Amino acid sequence: MSDATSQTVYFYNRHPISCEIILAKLRASRGHLDGLRPEELFPHDQDHYGGLAATDELAREAQVSNGSRVADFCAGLGGTVRYLAHKYGADVTGIELTPARVSGAQELTRRVGLHGTARIVEGNVMDVPLPDASMDAVVSQEAFCHIPDVKRAVAEAFRILRTDSRLAFTDWIANQPLTAADAQLMREGMAIQPLRTIPEYRSLVESVGLRVISTTDLTEEWGPILKERLAMYQLLREEARQAGTPMGHDAFHKSYIRFVDLIHERKMGGVRMVVTKLPRD
Repeated sequence: MSDATSQTVYFYNRHPISCEIILAKLRASRGHLDGLRPEELFPHDQDHYGGLAATDELAREAQVSNGSRVADFCAGLGGTVRYLAHKYGADVTGIELTPARVSGAQELTRRVGLHGTARIVEGNVMDVPLPDASMDAVVSQEAFCHIPDVKRAVAEAFRILRTDSRLAFTDWIANQPLTAADAQLMREGMAIQPLRTIPEYRSLVESVGLRVISTTDLTEEWGPILKERLAMYQLLREEARQAGTPMGHDAFHKSYIRFVDLIHERKMGGVRMVVTKLPRD
């Protein structure tokens, strides 16, 4: 396992959103965990910017529908996997690197009875354990920023997609070069690898044979969302402390505060990109 990969696993092992904290919150509100429904998880398990509306937009762009075979790259606790299976009737496979996130995702999925169409498997998106041309769509949300070789991950999406199918993802971008101090803080606090601009992202996906359909700069949209998430993380950290579960390491909280500042300064930002696999000549 590379240093960058180990760093990502270390970060997510200490992430303030965990299966344990989700179940603790549900137990406190419901009194028990019997008969959990998928929609009861959605306020707690959507660990990406913009919540369900953002996932619906990705699903629309990726043309997800009933029966679609979908891969979610860097699936985390499986919130998007379960949502796409439940709402759209898709057959979804999430690929997740961190063993603790995989087991937590599987536990949550089992509890809401979606394990037939929503599965999370342990794997690396730079070497995806799925057959060639087996997927109707690939999605990912704010996760490629952790991957040491994004081109390999995008090439894997190309490999597993059927012709004319789509990859739709959101990710961090650098609108301006980060200072060495900020880049180090992002790396140590949130396992962030070197970021790219939107034009650099376009060139990257095109280099593996994908055609860009659309790019949307999300920087303005993310500003207030990230400010709210910072407040949420601060609350979750206290709840995690009380529950005796991982609180997130101090470097995460320090780096997240700086991340929010950099977004508001527009030095960092976000993008939604939709690309398609063209037929071979």
